[in-house]
Amino acid sequence: MTKRYYITTPIYYVNGAPHIGHAYTTIAADVLARWKRLAGYDVFFLTGTDEHGQKVEKAAAEAGLDPQSFTDRVAADFRDMAARMGASNDDFIRTTEPRHRHACSVLWQRLVERGEIYLGEYQGWYAVRDEAFYNESELVPGPDGTRLAPSGAPVEWVREPSYFFRLSAWQDRMLAFYAENPDFILPLSRRNELLSFVRTGLSDLSISRASFRWGIPVPGDPAHVMYVWLDALANYITAAGFPDEADPRWAFWPADLHLVGKEIARFHALYWPAFLMAAGLAPPKRVFAHGWWTVEGEKMSKSLGNVIDPRDLLARFGLDPVRYFLLREVPFGNDGDFSRRALITRMNVELANDLGNLAQRSLSLIARHCAATLPALPKSPTDADNTLLSAAAALPRDLAGALDRLAFSEALDEIWKIVRAANAYIDHQAPWALRRTDPPRMAAVLRVLADVLRIIATVLSPFMPESMARMLDQLGVPPSARDLAALAVPLPAGTPLPPPQAVFPRFAEPA
Repeated sequence: MTKRYYITTPIYYVNGAPHIGHAYTTIAADVLARWKRLAGYDVFFLTGTDEHGQKVEKAAAEAGLDPQSFTDRVAADFRDMAARMGASNDDFIRTTEPRHRHACSVLWQRLVERGEIYLGEYQGWYAVRDEAFYNESELVPGPDGTRLAPSGAPVEWVREPSYFFRLSAWQDRMLAFYAENPDFILPLSRRNELLSFVRTGLSDLSISRASFRWGIPVPGDPAHVMYVWLDALANYITAAGFPDEADPRWAFWPADLHLVGKEIARFHALYWPAFLMAAGLAPPKRVFAHGWWTVEGEKMSKSLGNVIDPRDLLARFGLDPVRYFLLREVPFGNDGDFSRRALITRMNVELANDLGNLAQRSLSLIARHCAATLPALPKSPTDADNTLLSAAAALPRDLAGALDRLAFSEALDEIWKIVRAANAYIDHQAPWALRRTDPPRMAAVLRVLADVLRIIATVLSPFMPESMARMLDQLGVPPSARDLAALAVPLPAGTPLPPPQAVFPRFAEPA
């Protein structure tokens, strides 16, 4: 039976340029997609752009462009960001595509046919910046007696005809769903926030707007456009082939994981499963809402000039060190702070010193003293050999558990335990000294190190694909033997190895 895995990023809103927060989610999703492929899954990895709504219409006008031209330009920027981050996505969806407009129209019609939508009048507080409606009880005091959304966005009182989704009828059913699926929304803090919100009572949700035009027209009533969040959330089924359930990609639905930022957890973990179940479709299996990044201790903002374009980081530090740092620095789900000093420290201590130096020492000794070929497996492995090899062999199993929990930093910590153990092993075994006193033992020690490095490079390849590909090249591992299953088959002794080259040189700030 085919093992399938469907993972998504949120589709990014095109009212501004990509920043480090977008890169963070994309990289995390990419690591999981690559890991599942290593484990033998058929993976569908989706990212893309959310291109409708009043905020986009306004941003386009400010840029002196029509909305379609504006979204074409910004969507291309996000596509470039994904490619530059090393994302291995299988599809890039845009909500202005014909396939998506069709899927949204079918979804709307299904909800109408099932009695889940009605026409009424909306009166309430609306934040253009958030593209969200808020209850009176959710507003917070602003300067000069104004009221703001919980996000700090300005709100305005809106009164207009609107179609409504009968969300109030789903309160008990959603609470039952959360009880039956305790891991549906993670981390636990997000789950608790959502449960608290739902338990206070749900109001019917306005799902159309008549005050602007940049959106998907409501079927049968083109004076209205669909609420941008109904439109946006439907992208996940559009890409899976909806409404054509004969499409091969429909076999991936329901999605295994929606990765989102914590500010949009409610949309994905309440509105989205309610829309789907109301339409007779299966909800996703899990939503994980991660934290935000600050920069050098301050919130990112255009006024402070500290918004980081992730592509600038790549130009300075390289792709793989940036990918590694973002998932190593803080537990996924928590807020994190980006610091150049912390990044450089991780690069020099963990990548260059710990892993890079281990590989360079091991491979250089093999090149000099084993005729640049892979030594034979030890005939009589010592306790030290077995201890290190056994610990390294357990990495795929240990990482599978951690990554299923999205514990990226924990997974990397498990890998680094083996990296440090291998450094202690080479220091204690001293193969450079064994060359004079016991050449067969020297060869056995170097083979143990090569096999451990192979495991490390394989399980690290989802995090740092380019660097680990270079390391596996130097270890003589053919491209066909770079998944988890291949680790059970030892490489043949005598495999020729190329001249070793440093994978992680130390980083020095320009003088």
